[in-house]
Amino acid sequence: MTQNSKQKRALLLLRSLQNLFPRAHIMLTHRNSWELLVAVMLSAQCTDKKVNEVTKKLFKKYKTISAYANASPKEFEKDIFQTGFYKVKTKHIIETAQIIQKKYRGKVPHTMEELTTLPGVARKTANIVLGNAFGVIEGIAVDTHVRRFALKFKLTTNEQNTDKIERDLMKLFPKKDWLRASYQIIEYGRTICPARKHQCENHPLSRLYPPAAHTWPKTRS
Repeated sequence: MTQNSKQKRALLLLRSLQNLFPRAHIMLTHRNSWELLVAVMLSAQCTDKKVNEVTKKLFKKYKTISAYANASPKEFEKDIFQTGFYKVKTKHIIETAQIIQKKYRGKVPHTMEELTTLPGVARKTANIVLGNAFGVIEGIAVDTHVRRFALKFKLTTNEQNTDKIERDLMKLFPKKDWLRASYQIIEYGRTICPARKHQCENHPLSRLYPPAAHTWPKTRS
């Protein structure tokens, strides 16, 4: 399979996604860059719906970065308990708030290099915050939906390394589409082609690339 044929397939899939989900966008509720960062950190191994339910109360209780930096870990754990992995999320969010308050004067940094030095912040989280809060496009946010899509449609051969999957997709999709493509792929996975095995021969994108109908990437643990 040549890179050229893979790129043609990627662009064909992308055009179809754009027609299917022209208004796809981030579903996490937030009012500013800090709340977006918190919401994305909470969304690890948790649905956006549940995160929005939790942050509806959380954002009313903690109104400033300083409030997070000075939060009681035990109390904060209870506040975010429903998102799962609440102990490590609490540790990362409070430590991140303390670093931003001290090192960045209370302003969320807006470079990939700075964001990825924060506790619990990898490229996926940084890409989401940069693109949605600052309009800075550095890459493609690779979540479970995007990973599965890339493997299912043979746009990557990397099973586990999300950074390598991201680089493969960045070579195939135009930079102007990187931010929106993530949400269009997520919508496709949520509404048309979920992770569980099912008949997908007649799905819109399977008709464009029939081998995908019989490809089931392993779910990451």
